[in-house]
Amino acid sequence: MASEATISALRAGDEVHGVYACVRKDRLKTRTGSPYLALELRDRTGSVPARAFRDADALAGRFERGDLVRVVGRVERFRDDLVVEITDIRRAEPGPDGADGVAVESFLPVAYRDMDELDGFLEHLASEVYDPGYRRLLESLLADAGLRAALRRTPATRTGHHAYLGGLLEHTVAVATLTRELCDLHRRLNSDLLLTAAIVHDLGRTREFTYGAEIGLTEAGRLLGHLTLGQQLLADHIAALGAGAELDESRRLALLHCVLAHHGPASLPGGRFASPEALALYRLNALDAGVKGALEHGLGASAD
Repeated sequence: MASEATISALRAGDEVHGVYACVRKDRLKTRTGSPYLALELRDRTGSVPARAFRDADALAGRFERGDLVRVVGRVERFRDDLVVEITDIRRAEPGPDGADGVAVESFLPVAYRDMDELDGFLEHLASEVYDPGYRRLLESLLADAGLRAALRRTPATRTGHHAYLGGLLEHTVAVATLTRELCDLHRRLNSDLLLTAAIVHDLGRTREFTYGAEIGLTEAGRLLGHLTLGQQLLADHIAALGAGAELDESRRLALLHCVLAHHGPASLPGGRFASPEALALYRLNALDAGVKGALEHGLGASAD
């Protein structure tokens, strides 16, 4: 039977007509010296090896690793494993929702957490900021529909912790929750500054990534990185608030210092934190990233 099923549902004998992400592409040779393609196809549910023996060189010219590809073939069993024997493959053409009309989210890992629930947590945490200037800034950011949609879509990293769609929102809520708990324990901390910084610290990620067969980098993400992009995003929203927003220069600088320091003090003037809130955000961000990375990739995983 022809199958548009997910990879996890494929069975030996299925005929395959579908769009998948090509995440591996190697040109190899058989024992007799004939070329063939060894591929790995992936969607949100898993991956499957694939091979193309006939017209391998001609087929190879139609697509590249990292493309979304339209595949025609048949599922066979080889040494107790399933493999797709490909008869035709080409780069999928863009459609209204993505390649060949299929949204790219169909091929990328996604958060298990409910995004609406996390959105609600984020709004609740923002409501606990009482400083008028920081509160106005958060209201402006949360009222930006495009930013909110990007926050729900964006991963926290490409290959480290929370490296899946929605990972940024999950990570942001986690760090902000840890921040609130820390402020209850250490009342001398400026809770409005620290909680605001926790909510906005990674917003530059929303401008850092591209989405296709794999998570890639925008040109701005590659050249500037999320710290600079986040600073620009915050500057745009602060400027839009106007002079009456009660976000004076000292508050603005204190917030930007926390955001720019959340990966450590090395790039700061003098190589040191200028506030306990900046130190706290750095530690809490590293805590959530490190624990999540260890749970996902093992204890030796990098937090970035």
